[in-house]
Amino acid sequence: MSRLPLEDLRSLLAERSLVRLIAVAIGVFVLFSVLASPYFFSVINFQSMGFQVAEVGLLSLAVMLSMLTGGIDLSIVSIAAVASLVTAQLFRATDAQAATGMLAIGETVAFMAVGLLVGTACGVLNGLLITRVRITPILATLGTMQLLNGLAIVLTGGEALYGMPDAFLTIGTGNLLAVPIPVIVLLLAAVLTAAFINRTGTGLRLKLVGANPVAARYSGLNNDRVLMMTYIASALLASVAGVIIAARSASASADYGASYVLLSIVITMLAGVNPNGGYATVTGVVIAAFTLQMVASGMNQIGWNAFHYLIVQGVILIAVIGLNTLTEEYDLFAWIRRLRARSPDDASPPPGPDRPGAEPVPPTET
Repeated sequence: MSRLPLEDLRSLLAERSLVRLIAVAIGVFVLFSVLASPYFFSVINFQSMGFQVAEVGLLSLAVMLSMLTGGIDLSIVSIAAVASLVTAQLFRATDAQAATGMLAIGETVAFMAVGLLVGTACGVLNGLLITRVRITPILATLGTMQLLNGLAIVLTGGEALYGMPDAFLTIGTGNLLAVPIPVIVLLLAAVLTAAFINRTGTGLRLKLVGANPVAARYSGLNNDRVLMMTYIASALLASVAGVIIAARSASASADYGASYVLLSIVITMLAGVNPNGGYATVTGVVIAAFTLQMVASGMNQIGWNAFHYLIVQGVILIAVIGLNTLTEEYDLFAWIRRLRARSPDDASPPPGPDRPGAEPVPPTET
């Protein structure tokens, strides 16, 4: 009887986890379509969810990249705030709100580029702290989170910045063929992230470093360079999220989206990302982001508030981590290997007189 290798079985189980996530998404959709009917199942509601899910989806992709290497980036929201504040400050300093036509488009593109560049530079800072100073990722990004957040509050006095042109606001509030532009940005970023991970040498090295950093180093990989690229890419995704946030809310604030760090971690865990590194799926992160956005929208429509949603996030995080821990403790794959060892096909025939390894038969005395 032919059997699949253990590696193929791992792949199938990984695909099954994605199927289970899709099943959860369908279940959430059906549940709130019934409980919140007829408001939940409407084009306007799904467009509204699309405008909100993009920013947290982008932040979740940023967290996913850092988790893929066995680390974590807690500074994503602060980096997003820096990118949005820099962009808004440039609009405000040049009185760009009154600009129209090609001037408004040119200023929008230029100022967004500057904001993304500054946000990405924060990722360089994270990378240097991790690869040169040798601070663990969770502590390094916790420190930069506090640093960037404090700088943003001091420089703005804790006030929100306004005065952005319509050409910029359209990015966060406009539609293209009835599809919210932020959703298009999220899907494009997801495709590029998946291509980066699965179709480039850097992406392969990133997964190898996450799976076994010691083996990766002895095989000749430059782990520090891989980690530097990881946190730069993570900061770039977070900066894009910050620009989307500013365009959608028509303002930039240092403390906007403070709860997004926890939500992004919940999404990555629900998507099946291994927090110890080595495995992640972009498709799962996107589906998980949309699923939790449906939960948030549905709970709001049935009368539950944001505090109830925080409780649900905590429950999901504990449940997913607990399930993963129990799975590792009972070692599913070791159990499968034992079953394979006990398979009748693997059983060797007992040695006999005419088989190799048989004990010689002593002569019979007469």
